[in-house]
Amino acid sequence: MKGRMIVLDHIDDREAAALLVDGRLEDFLIDSDAPTPGTIYRARADRPVKGQGGMFLTTPDGPAFLRQVKGLAPGQELLVQLTGYAEPGKALPVTQKLLFKSRYAIVTPDAPGLNISRSIREETERDRLLEIAHTTMDGLEFGLILRSACADADSADIEEDILAMVELAQQVLQDDGSGPEVLAEGDTPHLLAWREWTEPAAIEKEAGGFAQYGVLDALDQLKSIREPLSGGAFLYIEPTRALVAVDVNTGADTSLAAGVKANLACAKSLARALRLRGLGGQIVLDLAPMPKKDRRAFETALRASFRADSDETILVGWTNLGHFELQRKRSRLPLGQVLA
Repeated sequence: MKGRMIVLDHIDDREAAALLVDGRLEDFLIDSDAPTPGTIYRARADRPVKGQGGMFLTTPDGPAFLRQVKGLAPGQELLVQLTGYAEPGKALPVTQKLLFKSRYAIVTPDAPGLNISRSIREETERDRLLEIAHTTMDGLEFGLILRSACADADSADIEEDILAMVELAQQVLQDDGSGPEVLAEGDTPHLLAWREWTEPAAIEKEAGGFAQYGVLDALDQLKSIREPLSGGAFLYIEPTRALVAVDVNTGADTSLAAGVKANLACAKSLARALRLRGLGGQIVLDLAPMPKKDRRAFETALRASFRADSDETILVGWTNLGHFELQRKRSRLPLGQVLA
């Protein structure tokens, strides 16, 4: 099967979405019992954390932690947005910088100004979008970012999307209630798929699509810690409480050249492997042996792989033991935890 396909289905009554490219599973989203990133709360300040400049908050979904707070006193109420999933036993990560994000538009109440995605480079198209932004946002103090999906999109669709996010922002910011409360839910998998998977694709909505297009088989393979690479090499990806350990193996070929090839194959495949397994946090790569002169090529391939990834990943660098470290946003729950 060639081309891109989005399959919308359910697993054990949980809403889920799969993105297939040429028949291969490239991304997967599934609902869980945990609060969804993007959820907006009216929260209450609980207690400060001395030495860290942060504050624990009370929300309807449990304790949350807000970093770098100034002038916030215990008992004060404030609006915060969930930025990711919490590690087991830890507070929810939240921010005061609210974003109202949809397929075409991001409304930014705390950052005024009209901006167009840098990936849209054609001047005529940028002028068209800027005109839409000025017309739609006239008289509003909110900021606006028009996303890359706006390129060649219908003007009426873009305007409708902007106005929907403006209305939601106004509704949340004009809230005059009291006590911890959920003011806006994060996007469900089907809505998130529409929002983020914007390239042209066939869409399958009929029940049983996951079985028909091999998604369930691919998910069964992802439950294994072993990830095959080209040329007979493979990875072991093992999450622990402290970090995610990735071990690169060359397979039957133990030559130095095989180590370089396996490491480059790892660099090209790692973003997909972590994304599909929903793994983030601290990630340590134990690479196959290779000369130091080949490290730059490995870093270049790794950077290119994560540049196209949806989740923010920081390439930290090399350790004294020759390991390579990454820091990846926890924007998803581990697949093994959701499908356990």
